[in-house]
Amino acid sequence: MKLQKVVATRSNKTIYRDGDKCIKVFNEGYNKADILNEALNQARVEETGLLIPKVLEVTMIENKWAIVSEYIEGKTLQAMMDENPKKLDEYLDRFVSIQLDMHSRTCKKLSLLKDKMQLKISASKLDATTRYELHTRLEGMHAHMKLCHGDFNPSNIIITKNDDAYIIDWAHATQGNASADAARTYLLFCLADKEDIAGKYLDLFCKKSDTARQYVQKWMPIVAASQSVKGNEKEREFLLRWANVVDYE
Repeated sequence: MKLQKVVATRSNKTIYRDGDKCIKVFNEGYNKADILNEALNQARVEETGLLIPKVLEVTMIENKWAIVSEYIEGKTLQAMMDENPKKLDEYLDRFVSIQLDMHSRTCKKLSLLKDKMQLKISASKLDATTRYELHTRLEGMHAHMKLCHGDFNPSNIIITKNDDAYIIDWAHATQGNASADAARTYLLFCLADKEDIAGKYLDLFCKKSDTARQYVQKWMPIVAASQSVKGNEKEREFLLRWANVVDYE
């Protein structure tokens, strides 16, 4: 494999293209269990019939772990939104439709969203009273078993020249409540300083899924708390503010 053409760089990984292969190379010291779990998640989601890149192998390259998948030629939905702002509403509508199609699938071998969130809330820097409130709220939420992405944003959707939509990056996939996944997407837009798009997204999601907006909002402090244990300091501060709004409306 040739690591010559860089497709994208992140704080802890670099993604390369080698012909029809996509090679995600993790930095030295990256948790091996997390890498193997990401590859396993992706392989399991393949079985749902969704359009996603297939895992080809997990290997080591120069003492660094790497996941090799199919390379999907196309543009991200985020790039299309940036290039054609007048079509934002059209693209956003498709974005939600793709998410709802994903939520219509089940993948019973994935970890449970609720279990993952309980652990992350416990690991957060919130005070004991707030953690207790969030644990209690989470326990009272419906435990659905829908396929959830965990990082569903337009940058993780690739539209091919045939207009097929592929979903990438399954590191955070779980089975759980679709509204929790929607709350995460809403917060991702907010983290990117796109509150106006976040509002449009939430309206669309609730309308197309026939979900009460208030129900998705009840998930937001829970999701914010669980996500606050990772990311940079600026993101953490933002998420912890949301997590403290236990009775957000």
